[in-house]
Amino acid sequence: MKLATFCDSHGKLRVGAVHSDDRKVFDLAEAAKQARHSSGSFSDMLTLIDAGPRALDLVRELLERAVDDPSLNHELSAVQLKSPVPVPNSIRDFVAYRGHILGAPVALRSLAARMEGRSKATEQSSANAEIPPVFLKQPNYYKGNRFTVVGTDAPVRRPRGSEYFDYELEFGFFVGSKGQNISKSDARRHIFGYTIFNDFSARDTQVREAGGMTGPCKSKDFNTGNSIGPWIITADEIPDPYSLKMTSRVNGETWCSATSAGMVHTFEDMIAYVSQDEWLYPGEFFGSGTVGGGTGMEIDRYLKDGDLIELEVEGIGVLRNRIAGAI
Repeated sequence: MKLATFCDSHGKLRVGAVHSDDRKVFDLAEAAKQARHSSGSFSDMLTLIDAGPRALDLVRELLERAVDDPSLNHELSAVQLKSPVPVPNSIRDFVAYRGHILGAPVALRSLAARMEGRSKATEQSSANAEIPPVFLKQPNYYKGNRFTVVGTDAPVRRPRGSEYFDYELEFGFFVGSKGQNISKSDARRHIFGYTIFNDFSARDTQVREAGGMTGPCKSKDFNTGNSIGPWIITADEIPDPYSLKMTSRVNGETWCSATSAGMVHTFEDMIAYVSQDEWLYPGEFFGSGTVGGGTGMEIDRYLKDGDLIELEVEGIGVLRNRIAGAI
């Protein structure tokens, strides 16, 4: 199932199931009401996730019973999709792909040289570099700002003064059930579903932050800085999340073509590691980290005002945003 949060004609947020080749969205709360079921599980996406498998069983029942009822359906083109979870319970974004682990530091040092007026000719290539041991020992992540999330087709604004604005080609999942000290073998059952993630980044700010010891800060934290969507596809629909085609396009031109294969640490590794001595809760979001070549800085190209950036992940969909100028 594809589950979405959308804004109806009255400006109210609704939870729906996308169907009919992504052309329609089915209003779950209204369908439950008409079928004389409690609609409480469908008040918002966090509530639906927290309600667990029984809520998903009810979604299937409602769809089977009334999927063609025009009073319960909206044309997807006529509604505004929001992030499937407008305010996640948390955001953890990992660094899991070899290409990005090796390529991003080289690209950032090259940008630093440019900003300082130095030649970048002395920058070491990542072709024969080794992954730092810390990335092999355990999953590494930073925590994003959960209050700056937007959805597909929402305008994204770059921070004032940023001249090197960038995207990141990622996907990820929402935690579906509470747990701690979760074993790797048991981790998959805690995944509710998958979605696409664009971790927008002000690279010039990131250059200035690179000397600190706390990781990225204001280079990632700004209004509209995280885009998640277009919807959640439930985990049962993607039996192998490690073989998906991933593509980024800017104004229709492909900037990156990759796959989700080759994670240094899998989603199961991430769940097992993060849940050590710590509860995980439904509605928390884990980002995969960027695939190799999945940023503009790795090919020395940056986003400009007016650009349309599209991230496509096989089996999930397309996450689309336009850069609307400075905040």
